Amino acid sequence: MSVDAEHPIVFQPSQDAIEHSRLADYVRWLARRDGMPRFAVDDYAGLHAWSIAEPASFWASLWDYFGIVGDRGEGDVLDTLEMPGARWFTGARLNFAENLLREAIAGDPNRTAITALSEARAPITLSYSELYRQVGAFEAFLRACGVRAGDRVAGVVAHTHEPIVALLACASLGAIWSSASPDFGVSGIVDRFAQIEPRVLVTVDGYRYGGKIFDRAERIAELRERIPSIEQVVVTDNTGRGQALPDDADVTRWDDALAAHAGAEPSFDRGAFDRPVYILFSSGTTGVPKCIVHGAGGALIQHVKEQVLHGDLGRDDVFFYFTTCGWMMWNWHVSGLFTGAELITYDGNPGFPDLNMLWAMAATRGVTHFGTSAKWLGACRNAGLAPGVRHDLSALRVIFSTGSPLLDADYDWVYAEVKPDVLLGSISGGTDIVACFVGSCPTLPVRRGEIQCRLLGVAAEAYNEAGEAVIDECGELVCTQPIPSMPVAFWNDPDGARYRAAYFERFPGVWAHGDFIAFSQSGGAVIYGRSDATLNVGGVRIGTAEIYRQIEPMPEIADCLVAAQATGEDDRIVMFVVPAEGHIVDDALRDAIRRRLREQASPRHVPKLIVGVEALPYTRSGKKVEVAVARLLNGREVEQSSAIANPESLIAIAEHPELRRS
Repeated sequence: MSVDAEHPIVFQPSQDAIEHSRLADYVRWLARRDGMPRFAVDDYAGLHAWSIAEPASFWASLWDYFGIVGDRGEGDVLDTLEMPGARWFTGARLNFAENLLREAIAGDPNRTAITALSEARAPITLSYSELYRQVGAFEAFLRACGVRAGDRVAGVVAHTHEPIVALLACASLGAIWSSASPDFGVSGIVDRFAQIEPRVLVTVDGYRYGGKIFDRAERIAELRERIPSIEQVVVTDNTGRGQALPDDADVTRWDDALAAHAGAEPSFDRGAFDRPVYILFSSGTTGVPKCIVHGAGGALIQHVKEQVLHGDLGRDDVFFYFTTCGWMMWNWHVSGLFTGAELITYDGNPGFPDLNMLWAMAATRGVTHFGTSAKWLGACRNAGLAPGVRHDLSALRVIFSTGSPLLDADYDWVYAEVKPDVLLGSISGGTDIVACFVGSCPTLPVRRGEIQCRLLGVAAEAYNEAGEAVIDECGELVCTQPIPSMPVAFWNDPDGARYRAAYFERFPGVWAHGDFIAFSQSGGAVIYGRSDATLNVGGVRIGTAEIYRQIEPMPEIADCLVAAQATGEDDRIVMFVVPAEGHIVDDALRDAIRRRLREQASPRHVPKLIVGVEALPYTRSGKKVEVAVARLLNGREVEQSSAIANPESLIAIAEHPELRRS
């Protein structure tokens, strides 16, 4: 059976919505530029085929259509199709911050740029002109500290306005920003930042989560000791309590740093298209995190393409994304400033005092684009929420979901209980490209349980074991052509050996991303989980998401995780279940799980062992840590438990009596 046949249409955009989408406007612009119709407004398949058949023409058109600020130069748009090694816009000069602040420069500087909401602080609103002035002041402060182009600035920061200012200030002068969230342990922070040797650390005095304040000022001395490259620390008053700081001339309060350089303007130093703008880190659950260097131009043009053409984000929109500064979605969210839209940030627990809180915020603030994780949408469904009844979500047009595959039941819940005419944009990519391979499209229907399309300019395929592209069959997610936001490099990888090993060893010359995916005849996609966490039972490879789709909607289950354990002749599937409130993992529930999988999937999907646990391990960006659990089950050490948000859950699994007995 085809992928499409298994996933009926649950939302069809109206013809009026299609005609007024920004993607349709781009198609019409192409026709005007070429002097002849190139594609019909609703011919997404034709548009995508052109975008990968003529990648240089496509990406050059985006520079012109979006009005990227900078000098495109006379160099090649794309110098080669070979990977790794392809370079984009080889003669271009631009500045990332100048592009994100273009509303302040050449638009309406009084428009709202950021509304920062928090558990601990009163709402803070910055206009584009105020954001511009703060960026200028903080850049001047960094320069006074000796920071120059190419130097690194690190942030252990909450999702408030300050790290956005800091990122833009770094980008303006050509320094490189990197951030983590303040819930990271000291070892996790050191594992990341010690590798890149930052000169300045921006941090918080603490944060509030779920009504409780977590002090972080006491960590400053230890971080400075363990990361000796740090010469200056800037501390934001994130708790509203004005906590005492170390009596040290090299420790400065954020407000004092800005005040000392008030009136300074951003320099907007223009550099090469691939000049590094930020460093992101791999999850670090199987070793020291990889330092992934991203270029300014690649991140910019990729994000704008995804947000404007695929997400239909525009100047009059209000764009919220629940994220932390340790997740790539923070970087993605910040790029929304390019459009002149209003960004809404939130620092706190998305379920406090209850799960209705963010929906109420969306109603009050007139949010048009609401970004979250699949896990959070599933929690809302499990809690029986009906946001569309309880709140006025008339402004809401798009819901972005990522972090893990979105379950079929969550599609049903969104269209029944949130809004029937919203574009539910399940998107999937990764930190590695700080962008997406597959995602949403405002001119296409939404199918239950299916991501809408390959994104423009992305030559994504599902490869079988022989390296052949397959349709309606699960395979390895690959990209057969370069895209601008592929990493510039890994830090401390001078010959590129680690970079090549990470993506190009499996299929030489082809990017292998590490996910299992199936593409349908119509171009839609279903993600089946990480390929490095694949279950191999009786020679049949099973994606973990195939099991989650059947089990997580069961009302008796709050969460589950599956991993493979070698038992000699074959692997066995072990399932860990967190029961819903009022339920226990007993023989009756185990029988129900096995019966459902046998009937709805296949006998091979049925776990040999089902174990009840209180919690499952997650990364700090909300992804299940299947690989670490598999390592435990197979007697291997988990090297970097500091990368896990709740490492105590791993300890509980390792010591679980049922595993020792079986």
